Amino acid sequence: MEYSYSDIAKMIDHSLLKPTLTQRELEAGIQLALAYDVASVCILPYYLRRCASLLKGSGVKASTTIGFPHGGHTTAIKKAEAERAIADGCEELDMVVNISQVLSGQWDVVRDDIAAVIEVAHAAAQKVKVIFENCYLDDEQKQRLCRICSELRADWVKTSTGYGSGGATLEDLKLMVDNVDDGVQVKAAGGVRDLDKLLEVRRLGVTRIGASATQTILDECRRRLELPPIDPPVESSTAVGY
Repeated sequence: MEYSYSDIAKMIDHSLLKPTLTQRELEAGIQLALAYDVASVCILPYYLRRCASLLKGSGVKASTTIGFPHGGHTTAIKKAEAERAIADGCEELDMVVNISQVLSGQWDVVRDDIAAVIEVAHAAAQKVKVIFENCYLDDEQKQRLCRICSELRADWVKTSTGYGSGGATLEDLKLMVDNVDDGVQVKAAGGVRDLDKLLEVRRLGVTRIGASATQTILDECRRRLELPPIDPPVESSTAVGY
């Protein structure tokens, strides 16, 4: 095989962002992520502190969203969200660009908005994924965002929130991989629901995906690698959002 179990598991941000998830379902999702040893849990901001406490000492990071899902928050609010998230134990922040300002061509405003969150995160030695919401953008706008994120040294550029009209496409992922500087990674979100799709985007250079089908993907990975199945402490089939 061209990969190990850890190679695949550590590509997955387990998504717990659906607004109707109950506390019981959030707890179950966190426990599932721990059992499968994924990269991170991306959770509703109000539950981040609890999530971070449960993940402490594990190899799974706590992550949450900033300006989610439409990106239209003021920069001051996004900055405050980032500060609160870091205080609550967040290690990776998934922020949405101001889509309206991107479409309006207000690139200085867009740049300053992204920079404000990156500055807060990097000052605390934490990381930022910048969400473009590609389904609403043309290729020139995506390329411009890649250049801005490269200049600002974002840690990842990311295709989608999962709440737009479309998710990650192979064409967009290739465009993003080709247009960011070394050191800026690419995250696919929306539509990666099985192992074969994950492997396909991995071959393009994608290093992280957002997924709610974590258990399905990793059970299949273990089956192909002839590893024993994981018996997660709690079944979590409702953790949708990507």
